Amino acid sequence: MIKIEKSERLKKLPPYLFIEIDKAKKKAREEGRDIIDLGIGDPDIPTPRFIIDALNRAARDPKNHRYPLDQGLPEFRNECAKWFFKRYGVKFDPDAEIYPLIGSKEGIAHIPLAFVNPGDCVLVPDPCYPPYKSSTLFAGGEIVVMPLKAERHFLPDLKAVNHAILHKVRMMFINYPNNPTSAVCDKKFFERVVEFAAKHNIIVCHDAAYSEMGYDGYKAPSIFEVDGAKDVAIEFHSLSKTFNMTGWRLGFAVGNKDIVSGLAKVKSNIDSGAFFAIQWAGVAALKNYDKQMRSVLKIYEERRNVLVDGLQGLGWKVEKPKATFYVWAHVPSRYTSAAFAKELLEKCDIVATPGNGFGENGEGYIRFALTVDKKRIKEAVRRIKDRLT
Repeated sequence: MIKIEKSERLKKLPPYLFIEIDKAKKKAREEGRDIIDLGIGDPDIPTPRFIIDALNRAARDPKNHRYPLDQGLPEFRNECAKWFFKRYGVKFDPDAEIYPLIGSKEGIAHIPLAFVNPGDCVLVPDPCYPPYKSSTLFAGGEIVVMPLKAERHFLPDLKAVNHAILHKVRMMFINYPNNPTSAVCDKKFFERVVEFAAKHNIIVCHDAAYSEMGYDGYKAPSIFEVDGAKDVAIEFHSLSKTFNMTGWRLGFAVGNKDIVSGLAKVKSNIDSGAFFAIQWAGVAALKNYDKQMRSVLKIYEERRNVLVDGLQGLGWKVEKPKATFYVWAHVPSRYTSAAFAKELLEKCDIVATPGNGFGENGEGYIRFALTVDKKRIKEAVRRIKDRLT
């Protein structure tokens, strides 16, 4: 047998957070325990029937059984452009400035390969969605952390970036509404980002996967509502959370045509695009956006209120998030993030995500996902009260 030696890039990667959580959850269930899963952000609400029907019709058409075109289905790109204009009032050319993705995660994972050379630097928020870091490492880039702190409302301090390395920075990841912190931003923050990026010749990659999950009247802005953003930015959108389509793997990138074309060149050499039938389902989803969102947001808002009110009733200092379906909470002072997540699993049969799994600046926090119904959330609060307080 030959000696199997993993590449240096793989050796640099920590175990992928959600795979490790899934292993612990699976083990607990095999032991017959009643697990309440507030860990991975995977909606429990089914995909709407009208989207499933659209997939069914398209899947029966042999024309959709072939390799997708490099640019994907024209009708899907056109619908993305219509949706973006209706939502944000910004026009994009569907043939040059919009590109379909096999989920936004895939686009995020590939884009550093288009623009980052070994030794280049990438600005990455911390805590963050793990692929920002892994994709940088795969491209041979060096991660420069931008700490997200509560005192700054979990927004990065651009002025604190080391000016000595700015000439090496090729790319910056940002993400609002934010995973894992649930923080939101306004257009003034995007203005600062665009100004900073233009000054230092940095590509901005904005992950907008949670843009449609807003509560209490909050509607997340797009970076492209800011003047100059088209000169520096690309934005990643996902149908996963908006339409409960996580397993379908469909999203799109929108932005500067040269940045989009760089991503497209990488993808054309790596994958063959999203199944045409799923893109037709995406067309149906975007066309019926208003039909879907109101009822879904009401469900998540009610769940948010049950969890936060319950934790506050136990003396926790936790705020109601304005967006996403996550609650980002301080762990009790006697615990680390990992130790508290272990206590929740072992003593309460609750799966939650330790904050340090998203980066060292997530230490001291835990993330709860609102992906079970209100009855189960109430049960989770009861278990914490009875078994940990």
